Amino acid sequence: MTEAEFRLAYAPGVTPAKWAGVWAERVRDVPLRLVQAPAAEIVPLLRDGGADAGLVRLPADREGLHVIPLYVETTVVVVQKDHAVAAVDEVELADLADEDVFEPLDDVLSWDVRPGEPAFTRPEDTAGAVELVATGAGVLLVPQSLARLHHRRDLTYRPVTDAPQSQIGLAWPEAETSDLMEELIGIVRGRTPNSSRGRAPQQPAREKPAQKRPAPKGRRQPRRRS
Repeated sequence: MTEAEFRLAYAPGVTPAKWAGVWAERVRDVPLRLVQAPAAEIVPLLRDGGADAGLVRLPADREGLHVIPLYVETTVVVVQKDHAVAAVDEVELADLADEDVFEPLDDVLSWDVRPGEPAFTRPEDTAGAVELVATGAGVLLVPQSLARLHHRRDLTYRPVTDAPQSQIGLAWPEAETSDLMEELIGIVRGRTPNSSRGRAPQQPAREKPAQKRPAPKGRRQPRRRS
């Protein structure tokens, strides 16, 4: 890592903009560069030195990494707007038993038993699966952030109350817990600048007070002779 910049990788659907804004306020001399990468590629990117830290989808391979869980996402089912699911506020997996469910190759949810029936194909990615849902060929279960990322006007989504959920975590190499890394940890955990364990806050340079010059001594008056 070089202090010329700090590279933060993030998975699709994750929105690090708020944290990046706080970084820009607190660490003005080291830019934060955001690097979007497929969810499955972020851990290898960290190990290869392609990023200094990453916002990953858990579970992930933690070997050689520190990982801090941050938050859990709601799982939703994406359907056409005229689908029966669109008429309710939320569903359970049992409600999808008769549905054809797409499983894209980049699926980020961990299933013991997948719901419904397998769709006729496995799309290459989530974007492709959303396109197929729009044709009426099936439904798709994804974290809500991905449903928002691939939003279409002809589709909608509803929470699935008993589905597995995706968790987002902050990961970084074990050997790279630097002051900048501590600064990022403090930001994502909501620490104030005064409580951060990263670099000392940057203080503006103080001007040295002007030194007073000694007052010029007055000229001695000649003594008068009596």
